[in-house]
Amino acid sequence: MKSFPLLTFYQVFFILVIMFLYNISLINTLKAQGFLKTEGQKIVDEHGKNVLLRGIGFGGWMLQEGYMLRIYNEAQQHNIKEKIEGLIGPDKTTEFYDIWLKSHVSKVDIDSLKAWGFNSVRLPMHYNLYTLPVEQEPIKGEQTWLPRGFEMTDSLLSWCTSNQMYLILDLHAAPGGQGNDLNISDRNPELPSLWESEENRQKTIELWKKLAARYKNEKWIGAYDIINEPNWGFADPKNDRNGLNEPENGPLKKLLVDITDAIRSVDKNHIIIIEGNGWGNNYRGILPVWDDNMVLSFHKYWNYNDKQSISNILKIRGDEDVPVWLGETGENSNVWFTQAIELLEAHNIGWAWWPLKKIGFNNPLEIKFTKEYESILNYWKGEGAKPSESDAYKILMDLAESARLENCIIHYDVLDAMFRQVYSLETIPFKSHKVSKSFKIPAVEYDLGRNGFAYYDLDTANYYISVESTRNVGNRGNVFRNDGVDIEQADDDEFYINHIEDGEWLLYTFEMDKKESIDLLLEVSSENAQGRFSIQIDGKPIQPNVAVPDTKGFDNWLEVGLKNIELESGMHKLRVKAEKGGYQLKSIRFQINP
Repeated sequence: MKSFPLLTFYQVFFILVIMFLYNISLINTLKAQGFLKTEGQKIVDEHGKNVLLRGIGFGGWMLQEGYMLRIYNEAQQHNIKEKIEGLIGPDKTTEFYDIWLKSHVSKVDIDSLKAWGFNSVRLPMHYNLYTLPVEQEPIKGEQTWLPRGFEMTDSLLSWCTSNQMYLILDLHAAPGGQGNDLNISDRNPELPSLWESEENRQKTIELWKKLAARYKNEKWIGAYDIINEPNWGFADPKNDRNGLNEPENGPLKKLLVDITDAIRSVDKNHIIIIEGNGWGNNYRGILPVWDDNMVLSFHKYWNYNDKQSISNILKIRGDEDVPVWLGETGENSNVWFTQAIELLEAHNIGWAWWPLKKIGFNNPLEIKFTKEYESILNYWKGEGAKPSESDAYKILMDLAESARLENCIIHYDVLDAMFRQVYSLETIPFKSHKVSKSFKIPAVEYDLGRNGFAYYDLDTANYYISVESTRNVGNRGNVFRNDGVDIEQADDDEFYINHIEDGEWLLYTFEMDKKESIDLLLEVSSENAQGRFSIQIDGKPIQPNVAVPDTKGFDNWLEVGLKNIELESGMHKLRVKAEKGGYQLKSIRFQINP
């Protein structure tokens, strides 16, 4: 296995642009060999220099959440495992999970994250890789330690250390499960939860003490995020199941204090991160903080990216005089990503995106979805035949192998939005487009950049927490790119742009070797003759109103465009604007005239 993915010329260019814009000295400030600590409202290194954490969470590795595998019914990990056992038996299921855990995160992932601009990693831990469930303990009340979780953490820490990146340990699945959102903690509601079992709480405390004792001297451990997203209604469990309106949070605070005491009994060095109830944001009754090296985490999804959206956590930061950290966010469009990071960094708030990879396009790495795997999903949904054991085994082992970075789709548009676009309005080519005798640019390969600069789309992000009507906007096809532009995949696996609305436009950078006369032909489809587009090259109007013919259906494609356009040698920018939408666009062909 190669130690680093092969990079195209553009990818190397992309990395260099990030390094230039961020200032490589800033990205490498983490070379300081000391523990992170808090200083007022800042996280600082051993020299007192501000550290802005730019991280990502490894959701789906130690803890599979069903949606990441396109499983939506009974989607806790223990149920997923039972489904797999029903297809291939327990021994082969164990083999599948062995390969999954080896494939999903390896040194190449950390090397790549460093190259892309990240300086930290959040590890969502499942307790059952470190210790037995209380129901399986041979001696009631004692703790049996399992080597696998610790060994996996050791390996991850060594990769982070070699890249001078901070590792933040996050207990994502606590013993018994910490809330009524079952999937995020792999909770079995038929067994006592974390809050219904003293044994589960004691196991949680002892696990953190064990981890702290093991890593107390490790300077690239950035912090301990001790319970992810508690969501439990203590006062009103019937009407406030997830603790959003919990007024006191007494049991949560007690456990957080007990865990802190256990950690501090063996480790005085590391930051402790706490999260409120209601998926991390309800701090009523929990504050003031009780440790002088503590950070408050909050989580942010699907709302506006304005100061008002973080006003509560900013107030808490000021009142408590402690740092805050956005421990989890993402699952949205590139537009939302750029806006969120711009907002956070303007207020000196570090972040950890979610997740690095899954079956899905709105993250840096996409695990490929196959028709073979879809047949298994259809069977589990009761919509298809049961595959044979041999077929299911091959499909699932292929899925496990596909989680390797080398087998994933790297979404450079997502990375560009998270780093370069935060501080630049410039557009850059999606890839090199050098015009030859008959050259075609796929329509989906428009430039990288912000909405209004590389493209213009009317519905670009999901803000449904703020405005319900925006829930299903963005790229409605959910493939190829994560901008607002709507992209679909044809049966022949080609991608095309659809749902084109009036006024939307796309920008393409291309290069001419020498002065030429070209024909410019757009491959379009339509169910009527109402669509019209205009062309600009280098800001100069070429044709203001080109009609899109009725192609007798969206599956029928025709070329339409302009002839005898004189172009000089060098780089050019082509803008295609929908004066009247309702058509689809697959490609732009450049035909050099004799």
